[in-house]
Amino acid sequence: MPKVKIVTDSTADIPADLAEELGLTIVPLNVIFSETESYEDGVTLLADDFYKKVEETNTIPSTSQPTPYQFEEVYRSLLNDEECTILSIHLSSKMSGTYQAATIAKQSMEAEDSIHVIDSKRASYAVGIIVVELAKMAKEGHSLEDCRARLEELLQDTNVFFMVDTLEYLQKNGRIGKASAIFGSMLKIKPILSLSEEGEVYPFEKVRGQKKAMNRILEILKEKYGTDPVHVGISHAVNDSLAQEMMSNIKKEFDVKSDVITSIGAVIGSHVGPGTVSIAMTKA
Repeated sequence: MPKVKIVTDSTADIPADLAEELGLTIVPLNVIFSETESYEDGVTLLADDFYKKVEETNTIPSTSQPTPYQFEEVYRSLLNDEECTILSIHLSSKMSGTYQAATIAKQSMEAEDSIHVIDSKRASYAVGIIVVELAKMAKEGHSLEDCRARLEELLQDTNVFFMVDTLEYLQKNGRIGKASAIFGSMLKIKPILSLSEEGEVYPFEKVRGQKKAMNRILEILKEKYGTDPVHVGISHAVNDSLAQEMMSNIKKEFDVKSDVITSIGAVIGSHVGPGTVSIAMTKA
């Protein structure tokens, strides 16, 4: 039985030590500050350095997806190394051309049937929480059929809610309507944001103040998961104190089987900005 190999991209914001432990292959996206200055997310520009650079330059950078050729190189290397099947799971196609680039690479290869490209319709550790679970299964030797069945469950069960300090980044990068940005800034409202079934950012609810927003997210998740055992992941953009506080509160309220706190990398950080905290949860 061929081994299952998991490929994802840098926007999954999986901690480097966890990715290495699970044998994940991560394809980096690009962060572009100018025509002459660009970086590979998580490779030549780490999260902490990115936020320092944004603060120093007062610049909101642009981003770009990997090329099909980069994906083709990765797939070819894995397939040449040993007999395997590849599950390649990526950032929402509504936010990036990454999924399309991976699909083009798959279609250009003779071993097309051994590569399965998935649009997660999610971002940051809402992708990561899915990828990590599948990578654990792959490492334990589960079949492709088992992994695909679990993937479908995870795609159905995984929810994500997040708070941003400012809607400026989402507005500038075209990820949320201008009217919502003005509304939020005028009334000092802390919007709770989520991702639609299609993988687009939308305002789930508007709450006045960070504390109320935090408590409301816990209420929403409690309504969805109740006493079910869950996996939880919190990603943040230079806001570790709030991430730690949220995780502590979650552990008091939920049957947490695994938990991860991670930094939002440069690509997702370019779209949400510093101060953001995101909570992803799925059934264990």
